[in-house]
Order: sequence, then C-alpha cells, then structure tokens
Amino acid sequence: MRKIINESGSGSRSNERVHTTLTIRVSKLDFDPQAAQLHVSGRVAEENKHVKLGSFHTLDLELQRNFTLEKAEGWDSVALDMLKEAIDQEAKAQLWAVVMQEGLANICLITDHQSILRQRVEANLPKKRAGSTDHDKALQRFYQTTFDSLLRQLDLANPKPLLLASPGFTASSFQTFIKTQASTGSDKRLNQLVPKITVAHSASGHLHSLSEVLASPAVTSQLSDTKFARETQLMDRFFELMRKDDARAWYGPRECEVAVERGAVGKGGGVVLISNALFRSQNIETRKRWVRVVDEVKEQGGEVRVLSSMHESGKRLEGLGGIAAILTYPIEDLDEQVDGVGDVGEELPEEEFGGHGVVNGIEGRSGPHEDIDLL
Repeated sequence: MRKIINESGSGSRSNERVHTTLTIRVSKLDFDPQAAQLHVSGRVAEENKHVKLGSFHTLDLELQRNFTLEKAEGWDSVALDMLKEAIDQEAKAQLWAVVMQEGLANICLITDHQSILRQRVEANLPKKRAGSTDHDKALQRFYQTTFDSLLRQLDLANPKPLLLASPGFTASSFQTFIKTQASTGSDKRLNQLVPKITVAHSASGHLHSLSEVLASPAVTSQLSDTKFARETQLMDRFFELMRKDDARAWYGPRECEVAVERGAVGKGGGVVLISNALFRSQNIETRKRWVRVVDEVKEQGGEVRVLSSMHESGKRLEGLGGIAAILTYPIEDLDEQVDGVGDVGEELPEEEFGGHGVVNGIEGRSGPHEDIDLL
C-alpha cells in the first residue's frame, strides 16, 4: 500500500492510497518475531508508475500476503528441504501437547521449530459445593469436549506422542478419561495412542507454560523419540567421545570438511551436526560451502542434523564453530593435517587458535579455527 500525493495544475494537493505490486532486489532482511513479519529492503528493480526505478523500498512479508521469491542461481538442497518442511507442518510434527487446567485447554502442535496453537477449549465450571455433583458433571463435559476436539486434530492411524500438562491433577484425570474412552469406545485405534501419552506438571493451563514443560528433563527423557531429543542425544554423545579423547569426534570447519572429503562421515554411524546460522550467512560463498558439505554427507549415506541456533543444542554447537562431526572410523591428528589459512587469506596465530582446545571445560580436539569469523 502506497500513499500517493497528487498535485493539480492549480497547485492543490490530494492524497490517496493505492495497492500496487513492487519488484525489488533484496539487499537487507529483518525479522520481527513478535509481529511475525519479515521486512525486506532493496532497490526497485522493475518500472512502476507509483515508484521510481532504482529507489529504495521496504516490503513487509506477513501471513496471508502473497509474494514471489526468485533466486538468480536457483535454490540449494538445504533451502528446499527447509521450505518443504515448513509448509508440511503435520508431516513434520514431533508431538501434540494439551496444556490445561480446569475449564481451559490449549491444544498445540509441536514441530521442529515452533509450537502452533490449533484449538482452544474453554468452559465455565461451577464451584465445588458439599452434596452437589454439578462441578464433577461439568468437568466430565469439559473433558469430553477437549477429547473430541483433540480427536479432530490427531491422526490415529499413526499417532504422534501426546503430552498432557497441567497444575494439580487435571492432566492425570484427563489421561484417565482417555484410557476409559479407549477401553469402552468403538474406535480401537485409541489403544495405540494410550502408551504414547506423557503427563507433566505446568505452572498454569496457559500457552506460555509450554516452553517450561518442554525444557523439563523428565519430559525430554520420556519423549526420547522426538527430533529435539535426538539432537540433544547426539550432542551428548559427541561431548562424551571428546571426554574420552576419541578420534571419531572432531569439530571446527576445516576439520569436518576434511573428514567429509575422506568419506569418514558416511554409512555406519557418521553424523554431521551443523548450525542453521551457517546457511544464513550474508556471504553467498559461505552458504554454498556448507550446502556442498551437506550434499556430500548425504551422498555418502551419513546423517545430517541442522540444529536451530535458537535451541539449546544449537547454542552448544555454536561454541564449537557451528559444525561438529562423529566419524565412522577414527582419524588421528586431523587438526595437524589442515592448513592454518583462514577464509580471508589471513594467517591465524598458532598460539591463540592452536590445534588443541578446551570447550565447556572439556579438553578435546579442534583445528586451527581458520573460520573463527563464523562463530
């Protein structure tokens, strides 16, 4: 939407707002997580009667607003995988969660990168009174409504884990309600859901309590099959190998690249852990470099885990230079086999960025860290 000022021959001015489509060559990005808006700035690249060619402009990309994104050199495999995953939320869902308290239930879908509120159930419950069953009857109706709403969301043919969280005993009572429905109802597929239910304590039934619940060690251990728990397990395994001074665990850009080039991160347990921050670099060559590494590991049959820099496991990985690898076979003295020249052609002092380092109090193998600018 553009505000246009029209000036008549007599010198009078009038304002109007017009709806127009602009094509800009993007030079700057800014994401506002609170408003869920992506601000893209750049020069206008195609002629438009309302905006001068070559002038700077900022567009707000937000939900329900169509836009077309073109890349001169095409899309790389990592970007395409992330895009497919983003638009197919249900297929990539890790678990369902119901954060509740008496009279309130928030049904959420937990994906790799976000929590999505799918439905909110509210009910007015009468207070408990001696000799009256009104509260218990209303509570059962609330459970039934929440249960019906949940069933409309779930795929019972292949149910995902279900997390129930509440203060007090509300979640436990709702779990009992689901078990009763599974044993007495006509839909036998509910029996597949019952073993996948986990009950946890939350501070309240409101949505903001979910992050606290998901961070609980008790919950992550019970939901060990989910992706975020898998990444945490891999990071724990990597640090355990480092503690043992195992030559299968290496970190640092050049060390991991050399290991991949030698085919040491392929079939048989090879894993590359890489931060998504490396794929968001403003340097195109940097992004291409890590896309090539990811593609090569996949061709060798190894596993690639792109860790979110906003997740705890991703933050731990950033302390290692943004990339780490668990090899299929040990390579001794890999840090001594890589050169000491950085990406910008600058020699890094050996005494400052030496081949043996300490991370989180753990002495382990690291390279010359020629890519220290990527930390």
